[in-house]
Order: sequence, then C-alpha cells, then structure tokens
Amino acid sequence: TFRPKKRFEPGTMKFNLHKQANASLNSGIDLKEVVKLPPGEDMNDWIAVHVVDFFNRINLLYGTVCEYCTEQTCPTMSGGPKYEYHWCDGQTYKKPTALPAPNYIALLMEWVEAQINDENIFPVKVGVPFPKTFLPTVKKVLSRLFRVFVHVYIHHFDKMVALGAEAHVNTCYKHFYYFVTEYNLVDKKELEPLRDMTAKICH
Repeated sequence: TFRPKKRFEPGTMKFNLHKQANASLNSGIDLKEVVKLPPGEDMNDWIAVHVVDFFNRINLLYGTVCEYCTEQTCPTMSGGPKYEYHWCDGQTYKKPTALPAPNYIALLMEWVEAQINDENIFPVKVGVPFPKTFLPTVKKVLSRLFRVFVHVYIHHFDKMVALGAEAHVNTCYKHFYYFVTEYNLVDKKELEPLRDMTAKICH
C-alpha cells in the first residue's frame, strides 16, 4: 500500500513547519525561494520536515504507477540503459543485489520509513538534539528517494502523462531538486541520470 505513513501531530513545531512548507508549495510561488530556511528556524528541523514530506509525496507518486511497474515490465531497478541500482541494506542484503524495480522500491520505502520513524535519528520531542548521524542518514535517504524519480521519469512517464499527473510530478521533482541542491544533500553524480530533463524544467 502506498499512502502517507508518517504524520506530524497538530500543534507541534514540526507540524507548523510542515504546514508552512505545504502552503508555500500550493500557492504557486517560486520553488527556489520556498526551500530557503525561514528566519529563526532550525536548519535540522527544516530538513527533517522536508525529508518526511518528500517520502510521503514520492511514495504516493510511485503509487500512481505501481500497477504498471512489475517484475515483468521492470526486471531491474534501472534508469535507462546506463544506470542500474542494486539494493544493499547491510542486513538482509549484505551485498549490493540486483532486484526487479518493484521489489527494490518496496524495500527502499520500508527502509526510509524505518529511518524517519527512528526517534534516535529523527527526534520528535522539543529540546531533543539531532544526532551526528542525522545528516549522513538524510543524504542516504534523499539519494535513494531520487532513484524513484529516475525510474518513474525514464520508464513510466508516459503513464504519468496519460493519468494527467505530469504537472504534479514535475512540481514534486522541482521542489525536491531545489531543496537537495540548496543544502548539498545529494551527490552530483547521483543526479546525473535526469540531468537533461532537470536542465529543461529547473531553471
């Protein structure tokens, strides 16, 4: 099932940041400006709220095409002929392992969900500091979520267009791209598979 898994409790500071980020996104203003840290806000809080938000959005986005993404149609987790991703989580998959795209993405979403629900990495109580592992974990989470964009854009974009979801996907992608580049959260080489498309839609 693909649905938002992690919600912010109304009344918490993170919920207010989440509302602020969402309102900006829905008002059609410049996404490059939207990602900038609001005055007086904590950078880690701002990043944490966005990571959870991106997870929920990308989860739902993939949910719209998941019935077309099967072991038969997508026997590898790829982004065109040049890029193939292998899954490794250090536990069940100790070595990078080639998997069909739907299996890879299901494991990826479960793994991301486990990270963002771990209060030792993503503290939710006011006054609990973020650990040293927070930013390295965030970078890994966002790099992996980016791979879902790669797969959807390269292998299922025609379905997105047919479903009338093209503008929505592009907005999601632009928001994600501006955010991760603003704070250097995803390595440039990870962004390479969508470089041409990014040049077209992110000016």
